[in-house]
Amino acid sequence: MYDIASWEFRRCPGMLGGSPSQRRCLTALADKGRGGRARLPIDPRAHMIHRSNASARPRTLLDEERRFLTSLRVAHLATADTEAVPHVVPVCFVVRAGTLYITIDAKPKRGPAHELKRIRNIMGNPRVAIVADRYDEDWTRLGWVMVQGRAEILLDGREHDEAQALLRSRYAQLAAMRIAEQPVIAVRIERVTSWGKLSL
Repeated sequence: MYDIASWEFRRCPGMLGGSPSQRRCLTALADKGRGGRARLPIDPRAHMIHRSNASARPRTLLDEERRFLTSLRVAHLATADTEAVPHVVPVCFVVRAGTLYITIDAKPKRGPAHELKRIRNIMGNPRVAIVADRYDEDWTRLGWVMVQGRAEILLDGREHDEAQALLRSRYAQLAAMRIAEQPVIAVRIERVTSWGKLSL
């Protein structure tokens, strides 16, 4: 486990002298160590909703899309750093209302949670996309749902704890892991795109 109060400039590559949003994140982490607010700030530019794709709908998951997502166990989270370099990882997830939640789990990783590329990317650029798909050798059954939005890092609090409870109930493997102190990625869904056969 790690101590939020111990996060330092030297432990966050690229943060020293970084963008204003990165410096605000570091300030929030330091405040967290002193008993301050736990939710990381986001870049104000993240409130812009781009609608260049006419097939994408703002904000709302259809019931069919929600059922499709619930039926799948793995999705792929795409983030990008402040230089727009993409990064994609498979994730476990759960959807509640207009938010998709992902927790950092206790599987072996290269370093502590705050050094994970996905976390560092979100701190600098909160715009993300998540794709969940179903493949079948019968290509008439192919389908996918993509959600796009802005991500927040929840370090503790009611929403953090409720999200982890939902994830534990969905994935039995998480019940045996010590994840209570791990960050939760909360993706506020702003746009939804789907394709193919979504019926189960």
